[in-house]
Amino acid sequence: MEPGRVENLSVVYQSRDFLVVNKHWDLRIDSRMWRETPTLQKQLRHHFPELADPDTYYGFRYWELTWGAVDTPRRSSPDRPPRARFCHQLDFSTSGALCVALNKAAAGSAYKCFKERRVTKAYLALVRGHVQESRMTINYAIGRNSTEGRAHTMCIEGTEGCENPKPSLTELVVLEHGLYAGDPVSKVLLQPLTGRTHQLRVHCSALSHPVVGDLTYGQASDQEDQPFRMMLHAFYLRIPTHSECVEACTPDPFVPALDACWSPHTLVQSLDQLVQVLRAAPDPDPTEGCPVPCSTPTPPSKPPETEAQQASCLQWLSEWTLEPDH
Repeated sequence: MEPGRVENLSVVYQSRDFLVVNKHWDLRIDSRMWRETPTLQKQLRHHFPELADPDTYYGFRYWELTWGAVDTPRRSSPDRPPRARFCHQLDFSTSGALCVALNKAAAGSAYKCFKERRVTKAYLALVRGHVQESRMTINYAIGRNSTEGRAHTMCIEGTEGCENPKPSLTELVVLEHGLYAGDPVSKVLLQPLTGRTHQLRVHCSALSHPVVGDLTYGQASDQEDQPFRMMLHAFYLRIPTHSECVEACTPDPFVPALDACWSPHTLVQSLDQLVQVLRAAPDPDPTEGCPVPCSTPTPPSKPPETEAQQASCLQWLSEWTLEPDH
């Protein structure tokens, strides 16, 4: 996957209501700073100019398209065309699957899936060292780091300066052992079961197996030669909305053909088999009714939401309703 440019947006799933794009590494969703170019929003504007909405930094005006003839769009509502929204986020340095809802109803249904924890996400990563256990569940609570100079980072419970740690769970499966630029590394599949900020990066670092190229949690100052990117990629995404199951599997970027520095030598678990397991896994039964308000307490069996998640929910609820457009 080459570096991101405005012209090389990769769409891996497309329907009337949703797009899933394969976001490049070191690419922001958007930025108000003129120096930030390109951004994912600029890529979308370039490829789908009819979606652009000048009234919002993180949205696009949606026009009803006949996907076989994108050059002749039909406007869905002359007075109030629906707007599209990013359904979730990826870190600047993380590549991979990112879903965009193309209208209000689709955004509401996607929000409901995220709120009810019915979304399946899986990431690929190269991490430092050879992880000995082939499978594990990482269970470290994560909170904000209040240490001077680390205000925008996260840390695990018990770390000096860790504030308000929340339960956090990640499933890890080792795929391969090998070398990256001569150093031992492992290729792993990561499934976040909770959604804390920087969760996968913090959990891998807590195991003393930081993500290769992670300059924040990887103690990169000890490494003389840094790779060209952080080796974390959103590989698989499934959002089972009431109208369609949005499912996308992006290409694996961590193969020797794309990066000669990566040299695997031991296969531990087949990625193709894991993909089959992910696709065959049943979705939880959807909860009837409207999305749960953010003020409703989380059931005891589920980890409580972070303040950031609550703020995000409130923003969703303020911007979106499930009422039809008029």
